[in-house]
Amino acid sequence: MGAALAYQYEYESYEFINGEEYMMARPSYEHMRIEGNIFGMFDRYLRGKRCRPAFEVDVYLSDEDHVIPDVVIVCNPDIINKKRIEGAPDLVVEILSRSTGKKDRTVKLMTYAKYGVKEYWIVEPAGKSVEVYLLKDGAYDLDNIYYFYPEEEWEDMDDEERTLAESQKTIKVSLYDDFMIDVGDVFYDVD
Repeated sequence: MGAALAYQYEYESYEFINGEEYMMARPSYEHMRIEGNIFGMFDRYLRGKRCRPAFEVDVYLSDEDHVIPDVVIVCNPDIINKKRIEGAPDLVVEILSRSTGKKDRTVKLMTYAKYGVKEYWIVEPAGKSVEVYLLKDGAYDLDNIYYFYPEEEWEDMDDEERTLAESQKTIKVSLYDDFMIDVGDVFYDVD
């Protein structure tokens, strides 16, 4: 096995961060559903624009750092080739699972900041939330946490709670002024 390659077997995927190998479990149906929802929204919005979305693609950040994010947006077409992305995407989405949650919140967060990924989303399926981090001065600031509230929860909220919930409902993607994502659409058809 080459220590500096991100490669995929039929049932196993591997990433390399700081030269260290990390095995990835195959994603669940729920994970793939969320990934498809996000990719679909990105793809529809970005048609005809310079930026391009991709999912589960090898991203070579350096000789020692090769990752396979769930979804990315790349605005520099020069870093995209037929096999992979060679450089930092502008936006990266990671969907948490039991096996990846700690790595996504620590090692990957620091790695993406190090290479200049402008926006990083951590999607939490269990809590139906999306944490959005924006890069400022080489480190991530938590911009906001967006939540999906089922209809029955809206009915039980008072006016103050509804106002707060409204502010956590629409994700503003930083790459374009009019790029908005309803957090409910991220979790569409996910139990």
